[in-house]
Amino acid sequence: RKPGCCCMLVLLVALGVCEASRGREWAHHGASMFADLTPREMRDVRDYLQGKPELGLTATRGKDLKKNSILLMELHLPRKHEALRTLDRGQAKPTRQARVVVQFGNQAQPNITEFIVSPLPFPTSYTGKTFKGDRPIRFESRPITAAEYSHIIDILQKITAKVHKVLFETTGGFSFHNCTNRCLTFSDIAPRGLESGERRTWIMLQKFVEGYFIHPVGFEVLVNHKDLDPERWTVEKVWYNGQYFDNVEELAERYEKGTLEKVQLPDHDDEDLYSTYIPRGHSNTRTDIHGPKLVEPQGPRYHVDGNFVEYAGWSFAFRVRSSAGLQIFDLRFNGERIAYEVSLQEAIAFYSGDTPAAMQTKYIDAGWAMGTVDYELAPGIDCPEIATFLDLHHYYDTDKPMRYKNALCVFEMTTGMPLRRHFNSNFQGSYNFFGGLENHVLVLRTTSTVYNYDYIWDFLFYQNGVMESRVSATGYIHATFFTPNGLHYGSKVYNFVLGNLHTHLIHYKVDLDIAGRENSFESMDLKYVNFTNPWSHKHSVVQSKLVKTQHQTERSAAFRFGKKFPRYVHFYNPNEKNKWGHQKGYRIQYNSHANSVLPRGWREENGISWSRYPLAVTRHKDSEPTSSSIYTQNDPWEPVVSFEDYIPSQPWMTLLCIIPDLWLWNYNLGFLHVPHSEDIPNTATPGNSVGFFLRPFNFFDEDPSLSSRSTVIVRPDKEGKPKVQRWTPEVVGHCVTDKPFFYNGTYAGV
Repeated sequence: RKPGCCCMLVLLVALGVCEASRGREWAHHGASMFADLTPREMRDVRDYLQGKPELGLTATRGKDLKKNSILLMELHLPRKHEALRTLDRGQAKPTRQARVVVQFGNQAQPNITEFIVSPLPFPTSYTGKTFKGDRPIRFESRPITAAEYSHIIDILQKITAKVHKVLFETTGGFSFHNCTNRCLTFSDIAPRGLESGERRTWIMLQKFVEGYFIHPVGFEVLVNHKDLDPERWTVEKVWYNGQYFDNVEELAERYEKGTLEKVQLPDHDDEDLYSTYIPRGHSNTRTDIHGPKLVEPQGPRYHVDGNFVEYAGWSFAFRVRSSAGLQIFDLRFNGERIAYEVSLQEAIAFYSGDTPAAMQTKYIDAGWAMGTVDYELAPGIDCPEIATFLDLHHYYDTDKPMRYKNALCVFEMTTGMPLRRHFNSNFQGSYNFFGGLENHVLVLRTTSTVYNYDYIWDFLFYQNGVMESRVSATGYIHATFFTPNGLHYGSKVYNFVLGNLHTHLIHYKVDLDIAGRENSFESMDLKYVNFTNPWSHKHSVVQSKLVKTQHQTERSAAFRFGKKFPRYVHFYNPNEKNKWGHQKGYRIQYNSHANSVLPRGWREENGISWSRYPLAVTRHKDSEPTSSSIYTQNDPWEPVVSFEDYIPSQPWMTLLCIIPDLWLWNYNLGFLHVPHSEDIPNTATPGNSVGFFLRPFNFFDEDPSLSSRSTVIVRPDKEGKPKVQRWTPEVVGHCVTDKPFFYNGTYAGV
């Protein structure tokens, strides 16, 4: 042994520990770059902009539509290269900025303008923000607001007053006009028209009872509300029980003459109970005791500090973007960054049906500010009682920040399935050893209740370097009035109620940084090979062989629906290898049943061009931060964000052979839902969850969960008695069991 080797080894270890500690400090320090705007920042931005006389801003609430007001305010993310200087070098954080959407209705040419306001928390400047290609935002594409809804209610009052007798006598005493305890309500359909520049909405009436979404009454009306003067709004079409009318007067006249093909809904309250959560039917489960609960015998093993989370080698920052939803940033495992960003981009539900409302329904949920409808989570139902609950704040269609109490939760849970295990039999009634490791996972969860549907958004972090993203759908189906022809588009789920078929698609952005920003992308497939058996020449061997395809252009790496999807898709760093000579990488594995929802280029499909691809990979461009916008819902025909523009055909590699920073626009996760009677009252989560995994693929030298001290090994001693080896307390805790772990792997005949 050479003198000084031990000292050098100690120095290297010390440097490694110091570097890891410094990396953790920088990650923690930088997490606040991604934190959502605080209520104070929101108020400061509001006051600053409202203090600018040239903008002429007034309060958002109030019924006047001809006004200039703030619609939305959220964090404007720093550019990636700026954020990385903080995360990787410990430099000062970039200036915090806010993205503000302002609707200018009080001027000759109403418009929507976006501003970047900075610096926070004491803003001194605002600049205009544009979309790629400087596409203008049509005023008609703006999301609908509470002020506009108030006028929709007003015109519905006028409309239903003219057909009050029809509705009252055919619904069992329910009315919209001047109602008391038996009221009608409504659901409005989007997109609002058939081409760009329109603002015409089909509205259907429902009984206002618990779960009114599945109580249609067979009355739908098309209202043109493009004009900012509600007095100039018009009724363009009426639909009642399968019949179309040009106006409500015609419907009322036909009813009075007795020539209307009418329907008589039940008039007793018992018929309205089917949509409630009130238990009914015989139960075979004991009700005098509770079911199993999740416990932390010695307290939590994760740490949450603001928007920074650490757990079992994982660390990440999170936010809930008001316009789109849950996002995580700077995702690291054991100090190495796996992804810079994993973020929800869009969720859609496209329907089919026989009524005009049903055939028009194509919900694009960012247009309903999907990130702001994350309401309070219920302990023991939405999240375990032991979870850490956090509040969220949003500024959307409001005059002050809104607090959503306990709207996000973090918890560790056991999956009830081992992460890995093996029973090694000696085939003589005993065993050589048993080894197993509990599968614990950290969950980051929030929800979005976009009117009838509830989406449960999860990010899950496993001990072996695997991350899972999962969405589960529940809530009420979007139902329309039953017609015989409607059975081509769904199922009858109750008297006069059709559950309409629809397809859910969810879009994510995944910015992987595998061992650095310079990543390559390949797909893997199998092909059969046939060759002479080397040890028996008169026979042949047929087996599968790996075929790897390196993708060099965005067009090559955009996989279309209808074509064969690769068995493996793999991101790797060509400059970094593991101990065994493999390039360090991660693969993406899907759990989805998605397919396209409309033919390519068909009208509304232009607004969701990302739905053409199960997966697409593009180069990092600051001008392409998102795949959708809040304006797509009401103008999918000429969208301000067109994902198709992100997919040119030029090579990724430059003439200087610089390896690019790639983004994965991750999969249209989704499923077809043909409603059925078991969707009453609600769609249940089992079978309605889809997602994807980020799985290490030669990134490590071995399974990193080997570091877990929750492993248990059992070997028989010389007398055949089990000898347990473990690295955690022998007794779990009295709230779980007061008995120590015991295992006897023998087996014998009886």
